[in-house]
Amino acid sequence: MKDHPELTNSRPEFKKIPEELNEHLEALGAPHINSFNEMLSYGLQSVVKHMQPQHFETSVGERVELNVQDIRISKPEVPSTVFDVKDRNIYPAEARQLQQTYGGTCSIKLSWKVNGTTKEPIDIDLGEIPIMLKSKICNLGPLKPAEMIKRGEHDSEWGGIFIIKGHEKIIRMLQMTRRNYPIAIERSSWKDRGAHFSEIGVLIRSVRDDETSYNNVLHHLTNGTCKLMISNLKFMAYVPVCLIMKCLVNYTDHEIYVRLVRGYEQDQYYLCCIREMLRDIHEEGLHNIKDCKEYLGKVFRSRFPELPTWATETEIADFILSQRILIHLQKYADKFNLLVFMVQKLYECVRGNAKIENVDSVMMQDVLTPGHLYQKFLADRIDLWLSYATKTILKKLETPGALLDEKLMVASLRSSAGISRAMESFLATGNAPSRSGLGLTQSSGLVVMAENINRMRYMSHFRAVHRGSFFTTMRTTEARQLLPDAWGFVCPVHTPDGTPCGLLNHLTVKCRVSG
Repeated sequence: MKDHPELTNSRPEFKKIPEELNEHLEALGAPHINSFNEMLSYGLQSVVKHMQPQHFETSVGERVELNVQDIRISKPEVPSTVFDVKDRNIYPAEARQLQQTYGGTCSIKLSWKVNGTTKEPIDIDLGEIPIMLKSKICNLGPLKPAEMIKRGEHDSEWGGIFIIKGHEKIIRMLQMTRRNYPIAIERSSWKDRGAHFSEIGVLIRSVRDDETSYNNVLHHLTNGTCKLMISNLKFMAYVPVCLIMKCLVNYTDHEIYVRLVRGYEQDQYYLCCIREMLRDIHEEGLHNIKDCKEYLGKVFRSRFPELPTWATETEIADFILSQRILIHLQKYADKFNLLVFMVQKLYECVRGNAKIENVDSVMMQDVLTPGHLYQKFLADRIDLWLSYATKTILKKLETPGALLDEKLMVASLRSSAGISRAMESFLATGNAPSRSGLGLTQSSGLVVMAENINRMRYMSHFRAVHRGSFFTTMRTTEARQLLPDAWGFVCPVHTPDGTPCGLLNHLTVKCRVSG
């Protein structure tokens, strides 16, 4: 019996490989990949611009400043010490098979000054950190579906995940309070913050272009005044808002009063409260901008260890005003104007003329994307590494005959532990320990396993948005439900049963996370 010619000469294909990735599948990984690429293009430059330099003084009185000039992340490659390699690029399939982490080298350029004299910058390798699949620095980035198969991947691989010791991990998208918008909130826990504190306040989550965020809350007190909350390294302080205003602008009390009461000249209760707050500042002996800044710096000197010991009270006050109060605004005049608006909004809510806003409304929420969370944690670890390096340098200088020169600096910096273990641990466990809290409501459960039990389960991970595990412990009388303004953005059906109901939602097919 002869073979049929059609069977012997043709090769049957199980599936025809598409030329381009399906647009709906590509949209699944888009929020993850776009945010990671934005970090590589702009985010790391912003981190460098805003990162605080480290200062210390040697035993002989030399004042040294360490400052990060540049941060670079390279593609995953075979080390240059390894020879006889045809292709130096490392691909995710190899990392999976070898149970390794798919990552590239992170390096920084560090500038340093001694008594104001700039020295030659030093390049430091901080170790390998995980790389997101299909991002700009992933070796799969530009490949077509047919080329993806040759590299051991699905033809429909859309990326957005990390390979950590052979396992696929994905950073959760988190729902956060809307950025740079003052929201009037009523919280019963605020009454426990001190004497005369009420449950009403105006909260603003101020986010800078490097994704650093700080909350400022304008609290209403039952005696008619109000105080502004500022924080540093999980420490919270409450400062009279008029003291902050007098530090920001060199205005007379009359000018500040006119700005605050403009449009509310007929509200006698409001006028009385503003006059009382301005009078309280003078009773403390603070009459001009110089007095106010020196007082603010003196009170908080011990609470800002990142500033040099030789910083003046005025310099400390300027640091607080620029780096801890409404940090998304650069000009002091803009900060002053926003504080005026917040004060007016607060008193309107107290008088019942304005409605308290609902934080659970989608209009009052942002999505924190994986690339931005990765950037926040990376910046925090580099800052922590810099403080450890400072301690190493000071320890080496205690050796008899040791001189502060380039040789000692290079040896000290390279002997300091890198950041690779911390970055890998973050993506392996989902825990992000930090001194500042990173502006997050939780420090655990930030990363989950990308379970590929079936493709629908796998896809759901990329559209899921998490409200935060701390909501399970919140005491609230409001039902967990989607409001009408969420229609078309968040899916009203796909949410788990039981305790986490309403905490894990999914974006709709047409919903896009904008930058």
